[in-house]
Amino acid sequence: MMSSSKKVAVCVPGSTSNLGPGFDCLGLALQIYNRVEVWLSEGSEESDLFLQEAASAFFRASGLSPSGFGCSICGDVPRSRGLGSSVTVRVGLIHGLNELFGEPLSREQIFLVCKDLEGHPDNAAPASFGGFAVCRADGAWQRFDVDPRLQFILAIPSLEYPTAEARKAVPQEFSRQDAVWNLTHTASVVAAMVSGNYEFLRGAFDDRFHQPYRGKHLKFLEPAIRAGVGAGALGGWLSGSGSTIACVALEREDAIAEAMAGCIREITGGVCETRILSADNTGVRILRD
Repeated sequence: MMSSSKKVAVCVPGSTSNLGPGFDCLGLALQIYNRVEVWLSEGSEESDLFLQEAASAFFRASGLSPSGFGCSICGDVPRSRGLGSSVTVRVGLIHGLNELFGEPLSREQIFLVCKDLEGHPDNAAPASFGGFAVCRADGAWQRFDVDPRLQFILAIPSLEYPTAEARKAVPQEFSRQDAVWNLTHTASVVAAMVSGNYEFLRGAFDDRFHQPYRGKHLKFLEPAIRAGVGAGALGGWLSGSGSTIACVALEREDAIAEAMAGCIREITGGVCETRILSADNTGVRILRD
């Protein structure tokens, strides 16, 4: 049944994914948001193929006949910076359509639709469910609330690094030694986050699957992480496919942000914004009056 509501507003958190070694399987929602407003119309108001693709996936999954719609997006999640901006749009649009049509899909079903659209679940899960998400390629997931004491420091350069370009930099095959290295470090990140033994995060974010290769394009990657750790962070990583660098800390957040941004500015000669954020443990939500 179609809702009588003329417009639905949806708030979706941005996210940081991979967390170093957890390539395509770890993600964490952050308190940085996009707002997506969705409404139905007689003829489609959207020519954007990205939005049309997401809407078509909703109608297929729900078994409903396609309808015209309009969509507006605003918020603080920057594009092509490794903070899950594309997921916020897909999750927001599909949840908005789902609300307008009387909720034919569950939150879990919408996550699976978005995971398939993205091609990997590590941003779709935290955007959908909040917290720290551990995901499998088949769509199975677990999520855990994140300790509010943990602070996530983002250094966001002006440089865009589109996901498609970043994925081309990653090899198709890895050595057994590198695979074992990433498995042990991914397990260490998960164990520390779930147990609350945050000292175990030191050294756990080291990666051999994607960061060494993406770092050839993002020359500031390793220096910025070293600067953050030197200023007091527990560790750092390339957020998603970049260009944002993320660190996590229990103290000295301002000093860490200053050290990371200063390093990036020195190397690139460009602008670098910083954000200090807590995790979002709620995930997507419909904004109601």
